[in-house]
Amino acid sequence: MQMYLVGGAVRDALLGLPVQDRDWVAVGADPQALLDAGYLPVGKDFPVFLHPKTHEEVALARTERKTGSGYRGFQVHAAPDVTLEQDLARRDLTINAMAQAEDGSLVDPYGGQRDLQARVLRHVSQAFVEDPVRILRLARFAARFSDFSVAPETMTLMQEMVNNGEVDALVPERVWQEMSRGLMEDRPSRMIEVLRECGALARLAPALDRLFGVPQPPVHHPEVDTGAHLLLVLDQCARVQAPLTVRFAALCHDLGKGDTPEADWPRHPGHDARGVPLTEALSAHWRVPTECRDLAVLVAREHIHLHSSLGFSPEARLRLLERCDALRRPDRFKEMLLACECDVRGRTGMENRDYPQRPWMLQSLAAVLAVDTAAISAQALAAGRKGPAIGQAIHLARLNALRAMEPVQSM
Repeated sequence: MQMYLVGGAVRDALLGLPVQDRDWVAVGADPQALLDAGYLPVGKDFPVFLHPKTHEEVALARTERKTGSGYRGFQVHAAPDVTLEQDLARRDLTINAMAQAEDGSLVDPYGGQRDLQARVLRHVSQAFVEDPVRILRLARFAARFSDFSVAPETMTLMQEMVNNGEVDALVPERVWQEMSRGLMEDRPSRMIEVLRECGALARLAPALDRLFGVPQPPVHHPEVDTGAHLLLVLDQCARVQAPLTVRFAALCHDLGKGDTPEADWPRHPGHDARGVPLTEALSAHWRVPTECRDLAVLVAREHIHLHSSLGFSPEARLRLLERCDALRRPDRFKEMLLACECDVRGRTGMENRDYPQRPWMLQSLAAVLAVDTAAISAQALAAGRKGPAIGQAIHLARLNALRAMEPVQSM
């Protein structure tokens, strides 16, 4: 039995990046040999074990044979006669198909080191077409290694996979798993670009794909194209290290513009309202977590109002805070404002633009939250007032708190 460090640990070490997870392949072994050595079995679909001390994953060297459509249609063969080269051949990209022996020597039968140096994402073999998840993984790697290009022959393979319907077999949970990881990379825009170029975006999220080629007023959007704006907004989210909730909201915030009648172009009246059902539909289709969906719906519905909030009266600001449920969910409201700031800065030449709406609305929220509702309720009850009258007293106190704020010009 021989142990080899494989995959991302080898790749990242060669790139000089921190190694997060270390995965191993055992060659010349069967499950009983690992059990006898104290390894703990965890794999269901194929033999995977945990090292008894480090808890790092160890898999038996294996081959895979396509038996059906989608990413689940595989027959796995793990046995002592499977070679390291055979195991590496089933991997997705050459940069992930390298191994390091226990003596530190590199095993690189498919040119992964060469492609690392050339900054190229290239498939290992024709077997790439057998697993549609690899399209999502490659797009995610493009977002992580944003200076890497996709090999032309690999892009052609992905386009063929899309045309053959392989992407349609992906289950929502797996799509979201890869998309969410890609959104959290340093250049999430690259993931969208790659998915769009190979045609997968139109199958996975047609409402997103429709944004490309839709014009906006140049005075507000020098980049003009709505899809280009989306990419800039996503990268602004990465720039400020926004959480996943904010990045998904950014992804969905302008979906309504894809349904604007061409006669209205380049304006998009009502795109905020049109974007709500589209955001809900995409969230349901990908089965995104509730907190991601809820923030995305709120941002789609309210981002225009938040952008306009500097000119709002105290009454309008209070209505906005209440619609956003900001008094009960102040942390979510702060994420809304961050998404809106990324929206404004995601425009050509406006990357460092001020967004005074954010501190203004945070100050407004703080003023409303500072109102002592318990004391107001007690005073109202002592005066013999009940029910709606107490609510009216609290509402008036909150309005007065907003009225007492200094004008925005002094900020």
